[in-house]
Amino acid sequence: MDQLKGSQRRRLRSLAHGLRPLAQVGKQGMTDTVVQAVDEALEAHELIKVKFVERKGEKRAISEAIALRTASHLVGIVGHVATFYRRQEDDAKRAIELPDG
Repeated sequence: MDQLKGSQRRRLRSLAHGLRPLAQVGKQGMTDTVVQAVDEALEAHELIKVKFVERKGEKRAISEAIALRTASHLVGIVGHVATFYRRQEDDAKRAIELPDG
């Protein structure tokens, strides 16, 4: 999985601005259910937000672990919401095209 470039992160952050969180991390932290929900949401939408209701002090570590387990990119964290991106492998379903550089 290649790293995202700065221009690509900016593009993804701008696209994610109006999105609502599709999953949330509660007081149990990162569970298999959370990882499965994020994975399914990424498959359907490519770009999603995850809200942290509890464990707010651990959001960076949990976000990086979720990105690793779902083979996605952690685009950024703003407040208590993390944004993730995973490119859709099926060209027909792909909705987001990123700039090259």
